[in-house]
Amino acid sequence: MKNITLLILTLIFISSCKKEKEVTAATHNPLEEIAYANGFENWDTVEEIKFTFNVDRDTTHYERSWIWKPKKNDITFIKDGEELTFNRSQILSDAELSADKNFINDVYWLLAPYKLIWDDGIEYTEPVMEIAPISQDSLQKVTITYSNEGGYTPGDAYDFYVDKNKEVKEWVYRENNSTSKCMMTTWEDYKDFNGIKIATMHQNENGIFRLYFTNIDVKTTKE
Repeated sequence: MKNITLLILTLIFISSCKKEKEVTAATHNPLEEIAYANGFENWDTVEEIKFTFNVDRDTTHYERSWIWKPKKNDITFIKDGEELTFNRSQILSDAELSADKNFINDVYWLLAPYKLIWDDGIEYTEPVMEIAPISQDSLQKVTITYSNEGGYTPGDAYDFYVDKNKEVKEWVYRENNSTSKCMMTTWEDYKDFNGIKIATMHQNENGIFRLYFTNIDVKTTKE
């Protein structure tokens, strides 16, 4: 009798665990699935991120570096040996506003999967299987569109092409949600920085344009 009771209790426990896991997974919408596939659950442990944003176009090279303390909202912009430090919670000067626009752009490339959760005013489509424009692989496409109010890119749209693990492999940026003004790049060379997964390389279909990250350092409370 005891063995039967124990078996019943064990089965109930296993069943309840399975239901709990199913409910948890079901609560994630398509945007959250992409974010969590890239380690979003570890974001709260991040104290500081350092990175250099690089762009190679034909024979030209451009770079700028950042030190970001997200819990304090402190930003340090570094370019050509000069530094500008500001706090995004404060009223910004013209120079700081200009740097902040660059920061928003660079962080979007760095952590676009997280921006899917952070940003307000986003509408999205349910995932559909489509042929990715660069690789020609069959991937899930999720399209997001920003509202026409607020932010630095109102009305813009992004097509995210993700694999079965919800990892972004390509994307298409469409200015003002237009098909005539767009840019498409890969998402490659993923690396894990204390649980934060970052695609360190992006390039267009012919490789003439390359946007990539170097000198990445992520400090967390786990260290």
